[in-house]
Amino acid sequence: MNNERPSYLREIFETKEIELNMGPQHPATHGVYRAILTLDGERIVGLNSVIGYLHRGIEKWAEYRTYKQATPIFDRLDYLSAVINCHGYVGAVEKLLGVEIPKKAEYIRVICDELQRLASHLIWLGTHALDIGAMSVLFYAIREREAVVDLLEAQLGQRLLNNAYPIGGVRFDFPKGWVEVCRKFLKVFKGKIDDYEELLTGNRIWRQRTIGVGYISREDAIAWGLSGPTLRASNVFFDVRKSIPYSAYPDFDFEIPLGQNGDVYDRYLCRIKEMRQSVRIIEQALDGMPEGELKAKVSPIIRPPVGEAYFTVEGSKGQLGFYIISDGKEKPYRVHIKSPSFINLQGLDVMSRHQLIADMVALIGSIDIVLGEVDR
Repeated sequence: MNNERPSYLREIFETKEIELNMGPQHPATHGVYRAILTLDGERIVGLNSVIGYLHRGIEKWAEYRTYKQATPIFDRLDYLSAVINCHGYVGAVEKLLGVEIPKKAEYIRVICDELQRLASHLIWLGTHALDIGAMSVLFYAIREREAVVDLLEAQLGQRLLNNAYPIGGVRFDFPKGWVEVCRKFLKVFKGKIDDYEELLTGNRIWRQRTIGVGYISREDAIAWGLSGPTLRASNVFFDVRKSIPYSAYPDFDFEIPLGQNGDVYDRYLCRIKEMRQSVRIIEQALDGMPEGELKAKVSPIIRPPVGEAYFTVEGSKGQLGFYIISDGKEKPYRVHIKSPSFINLQGLDVMSRHQLIADMVALIGSIDIVLGEVDR
């Protein structure tokens, strides 16, 4: 018996893969990003990322400025995590100089870094939930982020692009009453995280949209060089604060949340748990704040010896590294940035295979990219 379809039926049922552009001005791409999707019906069978729309030449820009003048430039990378960006850059310069930072300055840096991590995760939580359809969470997350930004503004003088740290330490001690306000916020914020979880973690619709979606295995996550919550959700223990300790982090007791399934839901849970750990770190730093100087002695004109240095921090998106080459002059010979958003974006193709096109917004949101850091 011949099972081949008649020619007229073959013409009707024949299907072809199609290409669809998502972006570069799609509201759920969190910036100017274009994903060229190859679709078989509603299933994604391939993804090609097109980036570069926000390229500003930050690395080359820094090479035409003195070491001090270049400091504010790096706030423009992950503009939701400017404080941690600054820590990465000044840490690399301090490593070149061989400068030892005063203990008190390191504690203040840790507190500001973790407050910035909270602010970044809150923006991620609100926008990620909004993309999937949960509007209320955005309003609650922005409410708490405003309190965090107020604290950073009182300490650093700016709300978004803080230019947080000078080379050698910090500029100021905490203003009068700041510590008490911070402690009060942290106490209230623990309950707010519970509220977010009550809205989402057990929510049937949220679970249906995130569990089993965007899976990436432990092996693939390592092979693609992922980092941050995107990596740890695949049950890989790597956090720069623990794995390559820096600043005052070895002084504090905190845990690194891990996922088991490597899907959108686990990436959500990892960041929720990370916020709890950030609160824990800040409270310990406030309790154990040492006395001492705020800044090491650094020459007004910085000319590091000829050499190179690499310094890495745990950014809100993952491992953020700065590689600087000095030729002994006032300006760096070469600056290169290892940005987590750029590297994590590589994993999107693997995560999207055989997913529905409707899941793309959940996938992009789950890796928490900022295009300023992707394009640089």
